[in-house]
Amino acid sequence: MGRSRSFRPKVAAWLNFAPDHLDVHASLAAYEEAKAGIWRHLGADDTAVVNEADPVVAARRPAVGRVLTFGRPASDVAVRGEWLRVGGEPLVEIARLPRRFPHDLRNAEAAAACALAAGAPSPDLRAALEAFRGLPHRLELVAETAANRWYNDSKATTPEAALAAAAAFESVVLIAGGRNKGLDLACLATAPSVRAVVAVGESAAEVCSIFAGRVRAIPAADMEAAVTVAGEMALPGDAVVLSPGCASFDSYESYRQRGAHFSTLVRASVSGERR
Repeated sequence: MGRSRSFRPKVAAWLNFAPDHLDVHASLAAYEEAKAGIWRHLGADDTAVVNEADPVVAARRPAVGRVLTFGRPASDVAVRGEWLRVGGEPLVEIARLPRRFPHDLRNAEAAAACALAAGAPSPDLRAALEAFRGLPHRLELVAETAANRWYNDSKATTPEAALAAAAAFESVVLIAGGRNKGLDLACLATAPSVRAVVAVGESAAEVCSIFAGRVRAIPAADMEAAVTVAGEMALPGDAVVLSPGCASFDSYESYRQRGAHFSTLVRASVSGERR
């Protein structure tokens, strides 16, 4: 949005705000202005979908156009009890959603608000939510053994995204690191579910330093070594999660290539265990 001067969507959602791309933007304030541009040219008949749970986004609520809110129990679209509700009325039962991690429910709220604002019929929206099973590299279940589940969350290129992934589980062996985009990675150490860490890439030493004295953190030379070490560190019931909190460009062309490589290594490792 930073380079757009006249973009005017009919429906526009701002999901959240956290430091990112500070290797590109002049400052955090400049990054916020770029994000806020999505609502800059809304007209009276356009709709802004606002995350009330994010203070930056909520403070930028536009004065022009229609507003639909999500993120809080009293929002226009909200998870309350066992249902995703619109205007207080039940739309879809949470138990029927294939994706039910905390951040998935927030995304479902936002997606429902956007679809309804665009005119989607409620039955069609309900069917879509009940069918959606996620996208590759976004906390994607790669393999499952009798003891552990392995997840590819390579799309998590900020520490806040990695925190969201960790919050989905009770106990995590986290594979983190890569090319830091000028962000403060220290918040990674605040995730109570992280029991052990394998650090990779350019920021491996920084990641290990962050977790020093908190949990066991071991650097790995590459992704193959990281998968091996993570498997050795995992206890029964742990989720082993690649959620780097960093960009991939130190070792890969994209987060997709990183996630695909991780997934291939994990499946080979799990297949070896089963033989």
